[in-house]
Amino acid sequence: MPLEQILPDTVQRVAALLQALGHESPILMLSESGKTSAEAAAGIGCSVAEIAKSIVFRRLSDGAAVMVVASGANRVDEQKVAAIVGQLGKADARFVKEQIGYAIGGVCPIGHLQKTVMLIDNDLMQYQHIWAAAGHPHAVFKLTPTQLMAMTSAPLADVALRS
Repeated sequence: MPLEQILPDTVQRVAALLQALGHESPILMLSESGKTSAEAAAGIGCSVAEIAKSIVFRRLSDGAAVMVVASGANRVDEQKVAAIVGQLGKADARFVKEQIGYAIGGVCPIGHLQKTVMLIDNDLMQYQHIWAAAGHPHAVFKLTPTQLMAMTSAPLADVALRS
């Protein structure tokens, strides 16, 4: 059976987007869930910090989706993000699915259904390679931080909660 027939629809969509962008690293299907950064890192064999996790908020002023692509080792400081994009509210699973097009745990930084306000965690820039979700909790792909910036056109920002 061809690989495309066994991949979930959302992963096939991401694979097509990556191919159109000329991205050569294949999508890796993890045997265990990669819903959390720790699970994904364990399945890949990388550090938690090398996971590019996608955190979604809802901007209160207009209801737009706001995505922060952060290092898996960082907690996102909502005040820092709000200072850049405006006041934030929680984004529930339904909002994420309707606006972004992926289920929580597999939210990819590309291929969103609606226009998304995006920021990329400065801390990701220190890694040669990072791993992002590919549209499903078991699917990831490898890329460089520079490729992430090019694919998303998102600016870098200090979004990490520092103690």
